[in-house]
Formats: sequence, structure tokens, C-alpha cells
Amino acid sequence: MPKISRRTAELPASPIRKLAPLAAKAKQEGKTVYNLNIGQPDIPTPRSFMEGVRNANLSVLSYSPSPGLPETLQALRGYYAEWGIDIPIQEMCVTIGGSEAFTFAMKAALDAGDELIVPEPFYPNYRGYACLTNVKLVPITTYAEDGFHLPGAAEIEAKITPRTRAFLFSNPGNPTGVVYTRAELERIASLAVKHDLFVISDEVYREFVYEGEPISVFQFPKLREHAILVDSISKRLSACGARVGVIASRNAEVMDAVNRMAQTRLSPPTFGQLGLVAFLADPDHKKAVDSMIAKFRSRRDTLFRAIRTIPGVVCERPAGAFYVIAKLPIDDAEDFVRFLLTDFDGGGETVMLAPGTGFYQTPGRGKDEVRIAYVLEEEKLVRAVELLKQGLVQYSKARAKVEAAA
Repeated sequence: MPKISRRTAELPASPIRKLAPLAAKAKQEGKTVYNLNIGQPDIPTPRSFMEGVRNANLSVLSYSPSPGLPETLQALRGYYAEWGIDIPIQEMCVTIGGSEAFTFAMKAALDAGDELIVPEPFYPNYRGYACLTNVKLVPITTYAEDGFHLPGAAEIEAKITPRTRAFLFSNPGNPTGVVYTRAELERIASLAVKHDLFVISDEVYREFVYEGEPISVFQFPKLREHAILVDSISKRLSACGARVGVIASRNAEVMDAVNRMAQTRLSPPTFGQLGLVAFLADPDHKKAVDSMIAKFRSRRDTLFRAIRTIPGVVCERPAGAFYVIAKLPIDDAEDFVRFLLTDFDGGGETVMLAPGTGFYQTPGRGKDEVRIAYVLEEEKLVRAVELLKQGLVQYSKARAKVEAAA
């Protein structure tokens, strides 16, 4: 029998989705499962976006240009200008979600065997993109006790080797909710210039900032030839299924490479682009996003207060995105999440979380952590935390019985 490639054989399962079959089985058995494992907002997609799709004046659903429709690029330029970021349309390419933007960025910036420095915990799909592009992730470990902020410049610089080609980070952070300060980003920018490295900045959660300020990699003039911005409309428009992302760079060679890669996959989704154009043409589009952010800020506060009532939990209040990493008083978070889905029953209800190990590159890190996505209504979040609290008590008793029997 022929063997599949090593890169796909080694491709890890998503820690966010790998336990989904257990959640599906629990639902089949009649349980209510509060899904806090995945960043799928429950807030309705803006009406103007949906009307842009419904009212599309198309007789043929044809390819769009490889970099995206001209009207999409112009609309995006206007959007970024609202944030004080000037991006000419030739410095942008519309992608099939943020996922394609990441793979384009890695392929443009790194060769097989090159090293990419990334703060951990990180969005686990970074590992998948790196595996598929034969790139080695080099982690900078950050800690819950410090709110997952970056270490000093000397510790970061110690990770740089002759094979290092780029930094990659999300700001605001997924899965931590950290919002980096200008001083932290300046450390990265200075090291990138000193060692001639690219900086790949994941800015998908730009609007989701509750404390601090959103700072784009494009706001550092020294990074003009170094910066690669990755973006997506999935979260800010609650339009994950639209599959519209963006990659942007002022480096002409990067964008030439990106556009040639874009030609190989032909075109990004037409309907998603038309929805985005209609949304950005709506004079009230910023109000729609601001309303969503206000809801997530309130959810953040509600969830954080509830989590802090659990004995033994280490958790700092996140400043952005819609996730929190909680360090639990257990030894094996994945085993605990399995227990919640298979053995625990809180009156016909349970909760699904994302185990922490999948968000780290360093072996053994995150074993006592979970990521919680606050993507449900506040009363459901409070109930989910109550179930988590009950589950921890039952899990500890079940473990104690096993250990006593052994």
C-alpha cells in the first residue's frame, strides 16, 4: 500500500475539534453541551452583509480576479484607513479566509527547514500551517501569571538562530486574550530589523480590545520591508463561513510572490466579497461592530468573575479577543475535558472546553490549562462555569477512587 506524505502523517489534530465526536455523542444521548471550545460567535451576521449576498446582481458566478474584486480591495483600503493604516490596493490580496493568508505568508517568507519564532500558547493552526510548509516553530513561552505578555528582548533574541526567518504572533491574542503594548511590539520590531527578519502579524481580533489599544504592525515605519499583515472578517463580522481573509505587505517581493500563489488557486470566494463590500458601504457598519464588541466586553467581565469563584484556578483577565486561558487544579486537562463529555452529568448538561496542550509547542506545557471561548450569552456562560466547577469536584473524587483502588 502506498504511504501518505510524512508532512500529512505528522499533521496534528486540532485541539479545538479533536474531541468533537465525544460532544456529538453526548448530545445524541440527550445532554445539553455548552460549546466553549471554538471561536464561533453566536451574534447574527450583520444584515447589510447578508443583503449584499442575497442581492448580488450576477447571471454567472464566475471567478473573481486572483487578488480579489477591485471593489473589495477598495472597500478594504477604506476600512484600514479608518484605523489609521494606509494600505494601497496593490499591497493587498484577498484570500480564502485567514488560513490561506497564513500559508501564503509562510511560503513567501520561509523555506523548508527555516525557523519561525512564535509566542506560546498560540493559535494551534499555526502548527498545522508550519507542518504543511515544512517550517519549524520555535516557541517563546509566556505565562498565565504574567497575563501572557512577552519576555524581555534578551530572552526573545536568544531564540534567533541562523535558520530564523520570521516572527509570528496574534495581537490581540488567541488563545490568551493578551493585548501587547507598544513597548512589547517595539522589541519585536527592533529585533526584526537587527536580524533582517519578517514579522507576520495576525490581526484578526483588531476590534476586540477592552483595555489598551489596538496596534498594527503597519504602524512601525521601520518594518516597511519586514511586515506581513494577516487578517480575516470571520470574527468581527461573525461571518466565519464567508471565508474571506486578507494578506498585506509593503514589501513588493512578498506581494509578487503572494499574487503568483493566488493565481495557482484561481480566486477567493465571490459571495463573501460581495457581502463584505455591502457591509463596508453601510454608513452604520462601524456601529454594528462596536455593538458586537460591547457584548463581548460584558461577556468577558461576566465570565472572568465566574471563573474567579473556582478554588485553585489561575486566570488573569484578558484584555482582548474573546478567549481566556485558565490554569485548573488538575494534572491532565485533556483527560478532564474527556471526563466532562463522557462521565460527568450536571442535570443533563455539560460543557466542552479546549485542552491547553494543543496551544503549546514545548512538550508538557499547558497540561493543566484550558482555553475558554466566551461566545455564548452571559447566563449560559455563568451556567457553563457552574458546570465546570461541579465537574472539577466530581473529577477529583473519581481520580481519588482510581488511585485508592490502585
